[in-house]
Amino acid sequence: MEPVFADFSTNPAQLSNAVVAHHRCGIAPSHLALGAGGHIQVDFTVGEREEIAETVVTVAVLGASAPMDVLLNGKALAEQLAIPGDGGHSDPQVTVLTAPGELLTAGDNLLEVRNPEGAEGLLRLRAVTVDPAHDRDRSERAMAARAAHRSVVAFGTEFRAPGATTWQTAAQLLFHIDSGERALPAHLAWRGADGSEAAIGLRADLSGFLGHRRTADGAVTEYRGTLADRWAYPEGTAGAPLHRFSTEEGHDGVWSPSGELRLLLDDGGAPVERVSWTDRRGTTASVVLSSTGGPDVPEPVGELLDITHKVTDVEASDEFDIVGEVAENLLSKSRSKWLANDDTAELDFAFEHPAAVAAYRLTSANDAADRDPEDWELQGSHDGTHWTTVDSRTGERFRKRHETKEYSVASPAPYARYRLSITCNLGSDQTQLSRVQFLTAGAPAAGPTHGAADFTGYRASRGGDVVGYRGTTVPGPWSDAPGEGEGQEAGRALEKLLAGDLGETARGLDDAARLIGKLAAYLKNS
Repeated sequence: MEPVFADFSTNPAQLSNAVVAHHRCGIAPSHLALGAGGHIQVDFTVGEREEIAETVVTVAVLGASAPMDVLLNGKALAEQLAIPGDGGHSDPQVTVLTAPGELLTAGDNLLEVRNPEGAEGLLRLRAVTVDPAHDRDRSERAMAARAAHRSVVAFGTEFRAPGATTWQTAAQLLFHIDSGERALPAHLAWRGADGSEAAIGLRADLSGFLGHRRTADGAVTEYRGTLADRWAYPEGTAGAPLHRFSTEEGHDGVWSPSGELRLLLDDGGAPVERVSWTDRRGTTASVVLSSTGGPDVPEPVGELLDITHKVTDVEASDEFDIVGEVAENLLSKSRSKWLANDDTAELDFAFEHPAAVAAYRLTSANDAADRDPEDWELQGSHDGTHWTTVDSRTGERFRKRHETKEYSVASPAPYARYRLSITCNLGSDQTQLSRVQFLTAGAPAAGPTHGAADFTGYRASRGGDVVGYRGTTVPGPWSDAPGEGEGQEAGRALEKLLAGDLGETARGLDDAARLIGKLAAYLKNS
């Protein structure tokens, strides 16, 4: 009998040797909610010549369970079975039921799970499996392998200060860690190049996480997340800071190849410089990247590059929108200007991705020199709430109209947002500028490389000794990168077919025909 499972912890549900029908059910991101009188029916197939002495059925629910009935081919395996709990959305609780093998028939079979009429509460169903007793974990292993295949994970996140009651929205967390173990993380911790830190524990079904974080300026907060989406690699990684390494393990000073590591972790802030994790199989690893250019590891600096075009939004504390003298003009190459009806002002700039500003330029406006900024601070932020001063100036003067002056940032670090906080001008009750530009340090013009994007660290399998762990970057472009062409997609189809993974790749005859058609086109053109 092929593995039988229906995994409702993802949307859409993941199925193997199963066709599911449901009644009075609601689809949630991490489960299927059965109301009173609701049920699911799972049709599965048993081979003609299979002899099964005993059958094992598992039903996984989340939190406290409304009473449920479980039937196999019309025979009740459980009636009014309730699982106690605290009523919350907790980790899965698994009920294991057995039945004599003669209940199964060659060909089609039917498993039913019901929430009886008149029952109070919901039955939050996470998964069901059917296995022969002699290999009772077969479907669970197949389900775990399928889940691990969808290893690019995104969470919507929130944070709050200790003791606070209100959660605030934070940036999305996106991660993908694959060292060839085909096991998803259970615990994850990281440090950003700006000194920020976070650590989380993930729910068994990946529906969410709980943890804590410390911002670059030292503020400690609670941290939580809810599953937003999952993809099979390389989907979901386009534009993300993905690293790929060829790795080695060190035993008593002797290093030997240990496969490839793909590492992606993006919390919307500074690039990561250290990542530690423990996966579902108990393997622990910790790596430090040597490419993030932290404050203690200066990078070679090349020509300054203008990145003003990467600003996606600008907002001002005040502006003269009636006459069109608005903050948006600051990003234009024309001789327009921004004007505020105040002697102090704030200008907030948002970038499409975190950027390390190494210098910035201010251009004076067309008239009224007493409106020019004299004192200001340039600040960076990852979340728009906590700000770090990266440069400050006092007593500045522009010698003429439309003059551009450049200012260096002593210790550039990547931030998603920048704020120009003008605290004083030259005496007017209005403040103005013609243009603001941001620049970052380009790559060195020449010279030897120094192992950029390499890592060093350690790892240990469950119950095993700690070994050294190091890696060197796999140079791109990669053949499995997102956005590939038709020929590459057909090539991947060929690889999947040759790997014997048709059951995973094609969910029906229509999908199989489509893949075979692509394979034929690929072979014809190759």
